Amino acid sequence: MDSEHWRAVVTAAQAGDRRALDELVAGWLPLVYNIVGRALNGHADVDDVVQETMLRAVGNLGSLRDPDSFRSWLVAIAMRQIRDRARRKTPDRLEEAPASDFADLTVLRLQLEGQRREVAEAVRWLDDEDRQLLSLWWLEVAGELTRRELAAAVGITRQHAAVRVQRMKERLETSRGIVRALDGACPGLRELTGRWDGRPDSVWRKRLARHIRGCGYCGGTRETVVPAERLLAGIALVPLPVGFTLSLAFGGKTAVAATSAGWSAKLLGALTKPAVAVTAGATIVAGSAYVVTQPPDAPPSRAAIAPTATATSEPPRTSAPPAPTPRSSPSATKKTDPYGTVVDAVDRAPDPDTPPAALPRRPESGITSTGGPKAVMQHRGDRVTLTGRGYVLVRWQISPGSRPGALVMPSWTGLKGRLFHVASGGSRRMDDPLPGAPNGYATGMGGPGIGYAVLPPGTQQMWQNEYFYLDGTVTLTQNERGCDYGLTVFPTNRDAVVEDIGQGPPQGAIRYGLVRDTGTDSAPVPQYVTREAPADPATVPQRSRV
Repeated sequence: MDSEHWRAVVTAAQAGDRRALDELVAGWLPLVYNIVGRALNGHADVDDVVQETMLRAVGNLGSLRDPDSFRSWLVAIAMRQIRDRARRKTPDRLEEAPASDFADLTVLRLQLEGQRREVAEAVRWLDDEDRQLLSLWWLEVAGELTRRELAAAVGITRQHAAVRVQRMKERLETSRGIVRALDGACPGLRELTGRWDGRPDSVWRKRLARHIRGCGYCGGTRETVVPAERLLAGIALVPLPVGFTLSLAFGGKTAVAATSAGWSAKLLGALTKPAVAVTAGATIVAGSAYVVTQPPDAPPSRAAIAPTATATSEPPRTSAPPAPTPRSSPSATKKTDPYGTVVDAVDRAPDPDTPPAALPRRPESGITSTGGPKAVMQHRGDRVTLTGRGYVLVRWQISPGSRPGALVMPSWTGLKGRLFHVASGGSRRMDDPLPGAPNGYATGMGGPGIGYAVLPPGTQQMWQNEYFYLDGTVTLTQNERGCDYGLTVFPTNRDAVVEDIGQGPPQGAIRYGLVRDTGTDSAPVPQYVTREAPADPATVPQRSRV
C-alpha cells in the first residue's frame, strides 16, 4: 500500500476528517479480518474480536504519534485482542467448532487448488499459538506485513521471531503431510482414523504424523513439495464474507462515557455522523455500520476460466489497427432500434497536447449504486449495480507486479435501458510511458522487470478513468482471472467529467482526456456488455451490440 497516501489519510482522520476516517476503516478492515479469522480459524468470536480491534484503533487514533506506524500499531492491537479473548474464555468455550471454518473460506473465496489448497487446509492442524503466528507470517510472505511488524505484533525481537516462525513452519509442513495423506487411500490410515471424530487437534496430529513417518504409502511423495512461503506469496486477502457487520457506534456508550474513555471530541463527532464508504463489495452505511452487501459469484467451472498468458518482455503497443466489426444479431440491426449499433473499436491515443472536444449534455437525475459513492472491486466476482440517469466513473488500477498475464476484462450485464461510453480521462492512458516509475513499471500496463498486463485482441485500451452514461440499470462485474487488477466505481456528474478530461500537460498530466460521446444513439457502447445475466459474467463476448 502507498505509505505516503496512508500517512495523509491517518493524519486527516486524527484531525477529525470523516471521509478520511471512513477510508481508513474501509482500507484496513480486510487486513484485520484476515489476521483474526486465520488466528481463530473462523471461530464464532471472530466478528467480536474484529469489532473490538477496530473500536480500539479508532478510539485511540489520537494517541498514535507516528502516522507511518499505523499498520504495525493496528496489527499489534489485533493480536492483543486475540490473546485477551483466549484469556477470557473457558476451555470448553475455546474448543467449540468454528462458526465458519476459515480454511474452507480461504480455499473457496480465493479459488485455491493443489498445494496452495493443501497449505490453507493444513492450518486447521496447528495449535492456537502457531495459528496466531501463521496469521501474521502468511501476510508477511504475501507482502502485506514486514518482519519488523510481525515481531512487534507478537512482542518479541526479530531474531526470536525468526526462530518462532521456523518452528511453526516445521509444524505446518507436518500438517501439510497429514492433509495429503488424508486425501489418499492408505488402508492403514483408514483403520487408524476409524476412531477419529474428524476434528483436527494436537493429539491426532501427533498420531497421524507418526503413522506417516512409518508408512511407505503415506510417506511416499508423488510430486515435488513446494515450500509454503512460495505458495503463499502474492495470495490476496480473503474478502469479507457476505453479511459481515462492523458497528462503530460505541456499543451503547453515551457521548460522555466515550469521551471519558479517551475518544477525542473530533473523532466522536465524526463517528456519530452518517457515513458511507465501500471496499470489495462491503459498505459502511449510516450510523457507521460496516455491512458486506455484495455476494460473490459461485466458483466458475474450470472450463470457463481464461488461461493466464505468459508475460511478455515487450511493452503493449500504444496503438493498434481497428478491430474487425463482429457479426451482429438480427435484433441489434433493426432500423426501429438503432441503439447499440456502434462498435467501440480499438483506437489511437490522441496527441498529448490536443484538448478534448466538447462533451455533449445529457439529462441527469443522478445514479444510485449498491456500492455507495465509492465501490472498490479488487477480487473476481465483486460487482456493483447502478441505477438511474447520469454519469459513472470507472477508475482502473492494474497490478502486473503482483500477477502479470492475460487481463480478463470486467463486464456489464443485465442492462435495462441505455449505456454509453462517453469519455476517457485521468490524465493518461494506461499504456502511456511512466518516466521514473518505481518497481519495474514502464507503463501502467507493466514493464520488462515485472511483466505486462495483456489485453484480449481487439479490446479498447483503457485510460486511468473511463466515463459512462447510464439511463436505466446495469451491473458491472470484476472478472479478474489472470493479471491482477482492481476497479473503483463512482457515480459522478458531467461537470466532474469535463474538469477531469480538461486537465492536460500544462497542469502536469501526460495528456488531455478524450470525448467519445456524440450526444446521440450513435455514441459508442462499451465493450463486454449484454442485456442478459449469465452465470459467469466473464463469458460476455467482446462485441458492443445490445
